[in-house]
Amino acid sequence: MFALSTPSRVQILGCLLDGPHTVTELMADLGMEQSAVSHQLRVLREHMLVTAERDGRKRVYALYDEHVVTLLEEALRHAGHRGNRRHHGGSSRSAEAASK
Repeated sequence: MFALSTPSRVQILGCLLDGPHTVTELMADLGMEQSAVSHQLRVLREHMLVTAERDGRKRVYALYDEHVVTLLEEALRHAGHRGNRRHHGGSSRSAEAASK
C-alpha cells in the first residue's frame, strides 16, 4: 500500500494505463520535475508496479503486468462508483440515517 500512498505515484500509474511512457513524457503530462518523476518511478519499480526498458539512451516505463492494470482499473471504477453515489444523493447509509 505504501507505493500507492502518494498522489503523484498514482498519477504516474494512471498515465501508464494509456501505454508506455518515457520520463520526459510523464514530466510533460503531469507537470512534474524530472527528479520527482524519476524518484517516484524508482519506488514503483521497487514495488514491482512498473517496469523499465532501455530504448537507446531513454528508459521507457510501463505497468508491470496485467495484475497491475486490473488493480488500477478496479480502483478507478470504485472511485467513479463512489463519486456517482455522492452526486446522486449520497450513500444508502446516509440516506437511512437521514430518514430516522
